[in-house]
Amino acid sequence: MLLTAVYGLNIADRFVISTLIEPIKAELQLSDTAVGFLTGVSLAIFYVAAGIPLSVLADRMNRRNLIALALAAWSGMTMLCGLAKTFAQLVCARLLVGVGEAGGTPPSQSLLSDYFPRQNRPFALSIYALGASLGSMLGSTAGFFSDHWGWRAAFFVLGFPGIVLAGIVRATVSEQQRGRLDGGSPPAVNPGLRDLWRFVREHAALRHALIGGALYSTWAFGFLWWIPSFLVRSHHLSLGAAGGWVSLMHGAGGTLVLIGTSVLMSRLVKSDARVVPRFLCACCVVGSAPALLSLLFDGTNESLAMLWVFVPLSYAPIGPCFALVQNLVPSHMRAKIVGVFLLMTTLGNLVIAPQLVGVLSDVLAPRFGAHSLRFALLPLAAVGLWAGAHFWVCNLSLPRHVARSQTEVFDSSE
Repeated sequence: MLLTAVYGLNIADRFVISTLIEPIKAELQLSDTAVGFLTGVSLAIFYVAAGIPLSVLADRMNRRNLIALALAAWSGMTMLCGLAKTFAQLVCARLLVGVGEAGGTPPSQSLLSDYFPRQNRPFALSIYALGASLGSMLGSTAGFFSDHWGWRAAFFVLGFPGIVLAGIVRATVSEQQRGRLDGGSPPAVNPGLRDLWRFVREHAALRHALIGGALYSTWAFGFLWWIPSFLVRSHHLSLGAAGGWVSLMHGAGGTLVLIGTSVLMSRLVKSDARVVPRFLCACCVVGSAPALLSLLFDGTNESLAMLWVFVPLSYAPIGPCFALVQNLVPSHMRAKIVGVFLLMTTLGNLVIAPQLVGVLSDVLAPRFGAHSLRFALLPLAAVGLWAGAHFWVCNLSLPRHVARSQTEVFDSSE
């Protein structure tokens, strides 16, 4: 549960700025293009740049220590965001938040995979994924703090607990031997990045799992970035009201869906490993309908009802998707594959989706005014169908790959 809390703060420190778009935009006089850069690209630049080196390091060093250090770093930088006086200062602080967050998820997932055997990983990583819904709920409460004490206070409220939690993780979490639950002998030499790239190229199921996961993240979390602003602009809710609704969708709805998913995975995955990619396909395809309808309905109640379906459902794939990728590679590649996976998802949900939506919203603003964001989000709402197609192809080639990933021996060429 401690690692779930770490992941929750990771997500909260991302979502806080998404919730605060409107007051930050007003005070710093920003366009939606600049907002897209601030909320997504600025965090992603260093997240991507630091992610691969830190994931390689996580496969070679004490993962608990790396998690604690990364958590303390990004929490401190989140607090620094609250001191920013200019757009440039806020961007710099967000860049440093990205560096810290890059060191959190790869070692956490790698460590969890050595606490639970293969058949229990979808369940365990679904519990870990509770951090996403709880963190999103926590980040969405920033609207309340902003309404009462200003947007800067929210960064301090959400940053400080991470400093405390980092010390608890360092003192209480124990490191585990890599691959101890997988059977067989680990490779004599730790596989390097070239070995990983070769492995990905040779295995279709893994390739489609990675691409499907990246598209899913682009669709779901790219869309979630803009929901508070959409509700403020198109439905005239206050920032506190919009943040309150979205917080409940994330916290109550998302958490219930994640718990249900963990129970479902614990029962179904033991009979057939293909249950996981089929489940992911179904979530993405079914979830595309309420995403589109939430934008097309003019009534606030109807739009909120569709978001109450889409937002919780968007959390269901997180744990199974993590587990699918983890189970498709040998133990000494797990942190590195998570680093690669996060690079792909980060480019989608923090760079491509926020930036393109922001640019398109600015382009459409002269014609549609406050509703330009609504129309800019429409193409993104349909990306879930694309993600579902890749998960289905992964399902078709999965059985043979699962067997090979556990027995193949790697000779490092690095």
